[in-house]
This record gives sequence, structure tokens and C-alpha cells, in this order.
Amino acid sequence: MRATRRELMIGGSAAAAALAIGASAQTEVQAQDKVKITWWHISTIESEKAAFQKLADDYVAANPNVEIEITVLENEAFKQKIATAMQSGEPPDIFQSWGGGVLFEYADAGLVKDISSDLAVDGWGESFLPAALGLFTRDGATYGAPWRIGMVCFWYNKDLFTQAGIEAPPTTWDELLTTAQTLKDAGITPITVGEGDKWPGHFYWVYLAIRTGGKAAFDAAYTGTGSFTDPPFVEAGTLLKELVDAEPFQDGFLGATYNEAAAVIANGEAAMELMGQWAPNTQKDESESGEGLGDKLGIFTFPAVADGAGAPSDVLGGGDGYGIGKNASPEAIDFVRYLTSVENQTALCAAGIAVPPAVEAAASAIADPLLQQVAQMAADAEYLQLYYDQYLPPAVGGAVVDNVQGIFAGSESPEEVAQAIQDSFVAEMGA
Repeated sequence: MRATRRELMIGGSAAAAALAIGASAQTEVQAQDKVKITWWHISTIESEKAAFQKLADDYVAANPNVEIEITVLENEAFKQKIATAMQSGEPPDIFQSWGGGVLFEYADAGLVKDISSDLAVDGWGESFLPAALGLFTRDGATYGAPWRIGMVCFWYNKDLFTQAGIEAPPTTWDELLTTAQTLKDAGITPITVGEGDKWPGHFYWVYLAIRTGGKAAFDAAYTGTGSFTDPPFVEAGTLLKELVDAEPFQDGFLGATYNEAAAVIANGEAAMELMGQWAPNTQKDESESGEGLGDKLGIFTFPAVADGAGAPSDVLGGGDGYGIGKNASPEAIDFVRYLTSVENQTALCAAGIAVPPAVEAAASAIADPLLQQVAQMAADAEYLQLYYDQYLPPAVGGAVVDNVQGIFAGSESPEEVAQAIQDSFVAEMGA
């Protein structure tokens, strides 16, 4: 039985940045046997790791019957490890999730817990942005909680643009190609991408499909009234091939990891990177100076495509969150409630970690002007498409990243990529 109530206060500093996280979330110390919570996350950046460890330590200090075992994994290593854990039927209590089809497939297999009733208590569910919580919800059941939501955009080095005589970021696909060539002519590597990890490159193909076909094209392919071989998806591949053929990427991009690619722009060795809202923190962590580009960094939205059906404001994005394993204890869910409290999310946001926050009331704490722009662009979008490798079932998402890599490698045509994705979709969904 829970005997006393105390207020959790988190203070101190993170490893890479001073971080004071004050939490007034109410918890209760339990006088009973130890409860072990397993938590897997992918926040490998030192400041984020330290902040999350501090949150766990202070929760345990206030709840001495609880033990929290944290496993921190790089993105691709996490995906492999969580797949193995799910196949064994023993998921961790709390794990990184982006919501969407991957999480829902786990739900269909009975591997994750529906926490809808927990979210209904004390307005916890109402504290989240609807779009963020919606990524974890299907048919009235919610299988996790978000903590960050944002979008993918281009990050660029303003000084390198000026050095090449470029006065403004490109707003159309043709202008992006011209910008890349202008940078090359000035002896500057235009774009960095970590295509060894595959998922960074799929951002290009998905964004181009969003621009060429809009929401209608994806909905048609997903529901079976259309197909991933329809013209917008083939055109997306054609436009991407056009970019790849212009050779704008850093040497060794096909084998580079995301973090290695981030270091290239962070150290001033490339001008642009297409990446999510976490990019500034990763760039800072991967830079030789430990400071990233600072005031040299700028952003612009993914360019419009001529005669495309998608609106220029439509975005690719998603959110980081916590899936809840099937065997999670009430204490594990209470800890996620604590992690996503308004107070903790506000402090994490102010420290540049939970940015933009999925908790609506924490958004006022966004301090970085660039991330304020990201939050505004995401808010202005009528259509926010979750990354295909997470929205689609795992086998289909895998087909997307694997075959789009074929365009980067020059080994697959746009038509072959579209057909391979459609074949995988039909095999998985029976469409």
C-alpha cells in the first residue's frame, strides 16, 4: 500500500549542459518489495542521457521500492534489439517508440499495454497535443505516451551559403538543385547524409512523395484504392535520382552512419542536412568544438515541387515517445506519467531536450529561435506524415528504407523502388 506522498524535485546539472528540472508531480513511497522497471531509450547525447538518468534517480529516491534499469542504445541498435525482445515475447517495460504501424503491430501481437484508462486519470491524456498522442492511439486504445514532437526540415550553414554567394535558401526543388551546384562550384560539399543507416535517406523520398502527391496519394496507396506504384511515388524517386546524380553528398555517404554525417555539417564540412528537430543537439554533440554551428545554423522547409499536389506547408515528422510493454507494472506507468509531467517537460524543453514538447503547456519554454520556427511550421501544417519506416508495418517500412537506398546507390530505378514497396505492402497487408 502507498503510505506517504512527497513532491519530487529534480535539480543539478546534466553532463553537457546545466539542467534544473523541477517536478511537482505527486508520487507515493511504497513500503513493499522492490519493483524493477526496465527502460530502453535512444537518447545517446550526453546531456540527454544525464537528464534522463537524473529523472530516474530522483524518482527512485522518492520511491525506494522502485529500481529502474536503463539501457541506452543508438537508433539502429535499438531497432534490432527491440525486435528481438518482441520476438521473444519479453518486451521492456518502457521503450522508445515513434507510434504508428510498428507499435500497432506489437499491439496486435499482445506485446504492449493499453494505457487508455491511466491517461484518463487527472487529465494526463489531455495534457498532450492531440496530434502527438494520436501517433500512439488506434481504435480508442493508446499504447504509449509521447514526449517530443516535431518535423524534418533542412538545416544549413549560413556562412557557407554566403561564401558561395547564395543569398537565400531554396524554396523549390529546382532551386535546391541549383543551390547544390552553386555550392559545389565554390568547392563546398552541398549535403551530408548518413545513408549507411538507411532511414536518413528515406526522408527525401517520403518528402518528395508528400510534395508530389499530398495526403491523398498516400491515403490511396495505404487503403488499396491506389498503389505505391502510382505516379506521385515514381516521380518522388525520379526527383531523388536527379539529386543523387548531381553528386551533392559527402564522400562515403553510402556507408556513413547518421552521427558520422551529422559531424560533417557540425564541423563546417558540408552546407546542408535534411533531418529532424533533434539535429542541433546531435550536431553539437558530434562537433569537434562541442558547440556545433551556433549562430551559423539556419533552417528552411523542404522545397516545393512544381505542379505537385501536396501543399508546401505539409510536413514529414513525428514524435519520440514511450511504448509500454505488456508486463509493465503500475509503477512503470506512474514513472512515465512523471517523465511527461508539465513541470518536467517544461524544464526539459527549456534545456533544449524535449523540443518541441508533446505536452502542450510546456511549449512556452522553447528558448531556441530555430526550434521555435520548427514548432511553428509543425503547428501550421495541415498534414503531418509520420516517417514511413514507423507508420507502415515493419516489413513495409523496411522495404521503403532498403529500396530507397537503392536510388542513392544507383542500383535501383524509381519504378523498381515503387514496385518493391508495393509488393511488400501487398504481401504484408493482403491488399
